[in-house]
Amino acid sequence: MKKRNIIITIIVLAVVALLAIFLFDGSSETPAYSDDEAATSTATSSDDATSTDDTADETDEFETRSIIGTSVEGRDITAYHFGSGDTELLFVGGIHGGYSWSTSLLSFELINYLQDNPDVIPEDVSVTVIPALNPDGLEAVTNVEGEFNASDINASQATRVAARFNANNVDLNRNFACNWSDTATWQNRSVNPGDGAFSEPEAQAVRSYIDANTPDAAVVYYASAGAVYSSSCNGSASSETNTLMNTYADASGYPAAGLFTSYAINGDMVNWMAAEGIPAISVLLSNHANAETAMNIAGIEAVLEMYAE
Repeated sequence: MKKRNIIITIIVLAVVALLAIFLFDGSSETPAYSDDEAATSTATSSDDATSTDDTADETDEFETRSIIGTSVEGRDITAYHFGSGDTELLFVGGIHGGYSWSTSLLSFELINYLQDNPDVIPEDVSVTVIPALNPDGLEAVTNVEGEFNASDINASQATRVAARFNANNVDLNRNFACNWSDTATWQNRSVNPGDGAFSEPEAQAVRSYIDANTPDAAVVYYASAGAVYSSSCNGSASSETNTLMNTYADASGYPAAGLFTSYAINGDMVNWMAAEGIPAISVLLSNHANAETAMNIAGIEAVLEMYAE
């Protein structure tokens, strides 16, 4: 009798064990789709789950850029935007392309600095950087589209001088509407000012951007004299322009030189901005081979603070 009870007990335990195994396997069955499909299903199951973190980062980066025009050869003229304040400060490099490539190098370094240090922009201020207004001339020297390194520069001096001009051989800093003339000079030589004020697509791009956005102040980079200059078009300039010049100069260590008087310039961009009522200064780097980044970041930060409310 005891033996039979033992056998019955063993059988019952075996049945229970078999049932437990069957139930466990059934509850752990996986859905009939691949890992990729599962990821897609999870991502689309909620209206809020629209992108991965990587996609969000790419979107944020893309949203800081705008194409304001194209060059003679069809290259994009790109503006980079930072901050969300109502007071917009505009920084422009590379108007003289590959001849003044250091101004574009500085502008790209400024872009990277603002991306890495967004807190330097006051809450009520926004910043726009146009690093290469003459991308055709810049590319002729760097052989790189967009951001580049100083080590990319190996062009001859003759190539660099030729790359001062756009692909129509026009000096863009003689193509603006302040006292434009059909004759123009650079130092002691004649240069092509274009067929008329704003005849060139690069100058048109800046005009269109300023007409649409009316920045509160502008800093334009050139090389080389190692000084900061104010702006005026036939006497039209706000008192704020001199304050802007002195603020940048004091912080950067460049001297404040007042108006540029070394030789006559017709069709100058910052002087045209002055005619438009925009406080604008020219910062001329000390040479053509050094962005002098630390000096200029100090000047830029001082200007940001100047316009903080």
